[in-house]
Amino acid sequence: MGSTGLVTPALEALVTPPLEFHDLYTHHWETVYRAALRVTGNPPDAEDVLQSVFLRMLNRQMPIDPMGSPARYLRRAATNAAIDLLRRKTFLAETRIQEEHDYGSRESSLLLKERLRRSLAKLPSRDAELFVLCYLEGYSYDELAREFEMEHGTVASRLHRIRKTLQEDLQK
Repeated sequence: MGSTGLVTPALEALVTPPLEFHDLYTHHWETVYRAALRVTGNPPDAEDVLQSVFLRMLNRQMPIDPMGSPARYLRRAATNAAIDLLRRKTFLAETRIQEEHDYGSRESSLLLKERLRRSLAKLPSRDAELFVLCYLEGYSYDELAREFEMEHGTVASRLHRIRKTLQEDLQK
């Protein structure tokens, strides 16, 4: 930008998001936020995921398949970003669960959700994503089979193994 105050086209492209990006954000930010909130259970973390997903798209690190469903793609991107965030938080051990504390019913529910999040963070990425998309996002086995390019029976058996792994981890 010179002393005339004019913005060059190249600089404008860096400063102003393209119109299609704005439309995509306007139509799908709630989908991304809700998916992230279901996984993280924490509004500030969900907002971080929302920002991360759309910043990656803006920087062209996450191109959208025009033939696919943007909502489906963004929901999956949010799920993955949220799982990554949980992994970082688990690795950093930001909070410690006190097993010996006598929790009331509301606190027990919150504790269980936090323990589940920590257990999910220990799973391989694809397993965590499969679990979240099925049980938190409501994808059917058929949708998951198409999305992950595997047989319906394979989806069912993997989900069974994932649930068993999570149950064992939660019982520790």
